[in-house]
Amino acid sequence: MADRLKVILAILAFVAGLAGFYWFADQPAVVRVASVLVGLLVALAIAYTSEPGRRFMAYARDSYNEVRRVVWPNRKETTQMTAIVFAFVAIMALFLWLIDKVIEWVLYGMLLGWN
Repeated sequence: MADRLKVILAILAFVAGLAGFYWFADQPAVVRVASVLVGLLVALAIAYTSEPGRRFMAYARDSYNEVRRVVWPNRKETTQMTAIVFAFVAIMALFLWLIDKVIEWVLYGMLLGWN
């Protein structure tokens, strides 16, 4: 129950920050953006103290570490794979066009007798 209350308070803090953005419509943009940022930071601080917030932060940390371990392709590999994909798409387009024309010829030319 306490975790739900914390999550609700975090949502309300964020909404209050957004409301402040519109409340301070006649103020400079810095004040308006600061209102949103303060609301967001307060919401994050409240959410972090809840169990779902801690689980989300652990998930985000693990995801970041996993992305760091990914071996990204170099420029040559990327270019080769892009060329292979384009060639495959062109071949499939030609194949589908050919099948369409054969079906059209069989249906309209042979069965229905339309020319």
